[in-house]
Amino acid sequence: MPLTLTVAVERWPIAGAFTISRGAKTEAVVVVAELGDGKDPSNARGRGECVPYARYGESVESVTAAIEAMRPALADGLTREVLQQAMPPGAARNALDCAFWDLAARQGGRRVHELAGLPAPQPLTTAYTISLGAPAAMAQAAAKAAGRTLLKVKLGGDGTEGGDPARIAAVRAAAPKAALIVDANEGWSEADLARNLTACVAAGVLLIEQPLPEGRDQALAGLTRPIPVCADESVHDRSSLAALAGKYDAVNIKLDKTGGLTEALAMADAATRSGFAIMAGCMVATSLAMAPAVLLAQRARFVDLDGPLLLAKDRPDGLRYEESLIYPSGPTLWG
Repeated sequence: MPLTLTVAVERWPIAGAFTISRGAKTEAVVVVAELGDGKDPSNARGRGECVPYARYGESVESVTAAIEAMRPALADGLTREVLQQAMPPGAARNALDCAFWDLAARQGGRRVHELAGLPAPQPLTTAYTISLGAPAAMAQAAAKAAGRTLLKVKLGGDGTEGGDPARIAAVRAAAPKAALIVDANEGWSEADLARNLTACVAAGVLLIEQPLPEGRDQALAGLTRPIPVCADESVHDRSSLAALAGKYDAVNIKLDKTGGLTEALAMADAATRSGFAIMAGCMVATSLAMAPAVLLAQRARFVDLDGPLLLAKDRPDGLRYEESLIYPSGPTLWG
């Protein structure tokens, strides 16, 4: 079936700034792919949203170009199944893969979970991110979010004002009842690993994401891990799972890394068979990017789909959030 393609770049301001060990940003720049069948009398159209990420060698221009390059193949009848081999994993394929799922659901009058053979999705508890900053600023942000069940604390800063041990201690004091996970975004080194782990144990942290840089994380293999360690930058799709054995206890699956929901679901199956716990993560983006990830998150031990909560405003038909609960999307938004 020949398909038409529309590609758009959108900019969504962030409420304040989103800061991690690699820097800060004040807006989310997303690319939206829309697929349609001009012969369909209902004129059904499917959408998918992705976030180009410089850490993985992507830019808005490169991702847009990669999607545009698929226009002839789409006109010749490219399918979602063939797409998996036609494009590499990454943000560009994610936008098209999710658009394929959405279009199929609209054309068939069924929800995506039904098409994928999955149970109906249920509301889930999602983490809420506390950006990296000085201990006092992070404590203030945590106090404002103290009513939320699960906080994700960005670490990986320099050693001023007590460094990361002071940061995590300040957050714990400000939000004594919240469950905590931390994300260093490759910002720790072997030299400070033991000190930071000790501080996380004292704060009752449940999970640590990507403490060491990708490719320089072998120290984790010989480490007694008092807290489970989750791979993020070190894992992308199923092909990267084997290299994690012995170093990580969990994997953060993001659709922008896997290249869409199709590979994300397959990766979740493979990760579970390999003994890894699953975290469902996201980039800072709108509800259109979160909606397919909610289906993946149904099988995750940890859910981090707070992207829209970090924006100054979301799409008008965005997901419903109630404190720490995220609800599955309605058909108007996606799927």
